[in-house]
Amino acid sequence: MARSRGEAPVRERAEERPEDRSQERARRRFVRRQWARRWLTWRYVVAGLLAAALVGFGVYAVYFSPWLRTEGALVQGTAQLSEREVLEAAEVPTGGPLALVDLDAIATRVGSLATVLSVDVAREWPHEVRIDVVERTPIAVVDGGDGYRQVDDGGHTFGTVRRLPDDLPLIVLGADADDRALAEGAAVVDALDPVVAALVDHVEVDSVDRIDLELRDGRQVRWGSAEQADQKAEVLLALLDVEAQVYDVSVPGMPTTR
Repeated sequence: MARSRGEAPVRERAEERPEDRSQERARRRFVRRQWARRWLTWRYVVAGLLAAALVGFGVYAVYFSPWLRTEGALVQGTAQLSEREVLEAAEVPTGGPLALVDLDAIATRVGSLATVLSVDVAREWPHEVRIDVVERTPIAVVDGGDGYRQVDDGGHTFGTVRRLPDDLPLIVLGADADDRALAEGAAVVDALDPVVAALVDHVEVDSVDRIDLELRDGRQVRWGSAEQADQKAEVLLALLDVEAQVYDVSVPGMPTTR
């Protein structure tokens, strides 16, 4: 139909009203919130899956993979013992996961060696066990029949040397001397001043109450028991300036010479 002259043209599309724009913005905000909620949920799921994967990978790496297998042991702190002696006692299992090695069992086996005072065992990642040994320190020796057994300050015997050391006194045990008497004799030696210790040829231990020192020049010291050992050692150091053959410090408050 032809338009009448002067008639306003018909609009092809109705003008967008303000309320329509407001509804569109609200719809978009709603959609964004929905996506945000969904992503929040999935984020925790993804994080949980990643954490589980990491844990699983860690378990595999530590307990099942060849990456952290036990290949050997490191020994530190030995001077009297050889590395081979420690390793033979340790019996470190190789080939299995380092994380499953029984460190306490290794420490117990190494600690059973007479020369070992204490031992610490730890994992040295990625492939080895570390064994740190503290050995006993000899302060004297005692005749062991086939050699001389070393004695530490607690009276424990360990290690055998073939010849009598020049720097360690010999403890001679009497027929009735027992382990306690040996420990008392060791305590006496440990209390001696280095100057006096260098003069001692041997220590005669008949019992816990009858301990004598025989000096290298033939002089004798009546010591008695190991009680008040430090005080007796101080008195003896001063008393040796007196010319005598026998020094009695069994009662340190009343020493005598003869």
